[in-house]
Amino acid sequence: MVLNPDDKKKPIRKHKKPVASRPASGPAKPGLQVRAAAAKILGAVVDRKLPLDGALDNEHGNPAYKALNDADRALVRAILNTTLRHLPRIEAALSSLLDTPLPEGARALQHILWVAAAQILYLDVPDHAAVDLAVEQASNDPRSKRFAKLVNAILRRLGREKQEILARVRDVSPMPDWFLKRLEAAYGRDVAVAIAESQLEPAAIDLSVKSDAAGWAEKLNGHVLPTGGVRLAAFEGNIPTLEGFAEGQWWVQDAAASIPAQLFGDLTGKRVADLCAAPGGKTAQLIVAGGTVVAIEQSENRIKRLRSNLDRLKLEAETIACDLTQYEPDQLFDAILLDAPCSSTGTTRRHPDVLWTKGPEDIAKLAALQERLLRHAVTLLKVGGTIVFSNCSLDPSEGEEVVARILADTPSIERVAIEASRWPGLDAAISAIGEFRTTPDMLRVPTGFASGLDGFYAAVLRRVA
Repeated sequence: MVLNPDDKKKPIRKHKKPVASRPASGPAKPGLQVRAAAAKILGAVVDRKLPLDGALDNEHGNPAYKALNDADRALVRAILNTTLRHLPRIEAALSSLLDTPLPEGARALQHILWVAAAQILYLDVPDHAAVDLAVEQASNDPRSKRFAKLVNAILRRLGREKQEILARVRDVSPMPDWFLKRLEAAYGRDVAVAIAESQLEPAAIDLSVKSDAAGWAEKLNGHVLPTGGVRLAAFEGNIPTLEGFAEGQWWVQDAAASIPAQLFGDLTGKRVADLCAAPGGKTAQLIVAGGTVVAIEQSENRIKRLRSNLDRLKLEAETIACDLTQYEPDQLFDAILLDAPCSSTGTTRRHPDVLWTKGPEDIAKLAALQERLLRHAVTLLKVGGTIVFSNCSLDPSEGEEVVARILADTPSIERVAIEASRWPGLDAAISAIGEFRTTPDMLRVPTGFASGLDGFYAAVLRRVA
């Protein structure tokens, strides 16, 4: 394995001893544990399809992550999110510096290089620190130590030629090919590219408020959104320290996620079901809109989290932990919100691991589950009642196609078209047949605030018989 000829390096030979290795008994270099944790977790996400949130859980997450202090954990999160957002470009950048690919079994080495390259190309980390720590990692790993000189050479060159390499990989999509092709088929090339580029930016922090959005925007230095929520400016503090949190005046909820519950309008005097309710943001919206709400979740742990959130907000709902497909209420509902489990491909700004832990087969399985849940939900609705079906997938097979199949063979249900005129600023998200479809490249906001919102689908259906 060699670098490209223009680097004028000799082929790397196997060394009997690790290069630049530290004594086994000595202390680890500052920052080494952070990079080691990042590389280990990255491998678990990309190779074993483990969700990043689980690995970064402070109580039950990856042991290497839990062993770090808060500042080091924050750096691990930054490295991982950046690496996953830019991974195809990182791979292309590194490949351009190699004559031959890394061996099939050199996955640990691959992870070390990805983590280091992300720091050099996209993070405010001194190049020398990223290089030295990557060499140290490789030297201390029996699987990778024979490549330590290669790691040193390729990363130093990456730092020297950073701008040229970034320009060279600019046209490489930051999304994996399998998903980019699905986006192109659904939205066309231009929109697919815009979506892919928009997911490189971290998600904004949006709040749903009980009332007086303008007042809370002024108090929190925020911006009122077309959804009626408040978007915060760049914020690096602790959310619970903000005014109004302890008093339960608002909750964190992406602007797109706040749309489905608003499609019901005034719910005063109506019996409402939130069928996949946790963590409770939409449940809170339904209560604030006047509904008498029954919140249903399959997991008791998720119900506990929902109850905790409602307690802080000083809101009440009946909560039930059960299998939704087996749920049979004593009374039918006037309104039902089914925000169904999905691939979450609309949330890649905040969950960049999604496109590396899921694939086409997952989308197909989830679409089938959504259809089963929606067909059952229809049976829980009164004649004349309304059901809103939604999810945070960008794939039409989990949204438009599910609703189209049910409308085609269920004469007791009709679509209620959403009026674009009622959503100024988001009218482009209303389709010709009156369904909501947001994409992450939508929603431009003033300078000083992050633009964009999650990808979401929502349709309103009415039971007519």
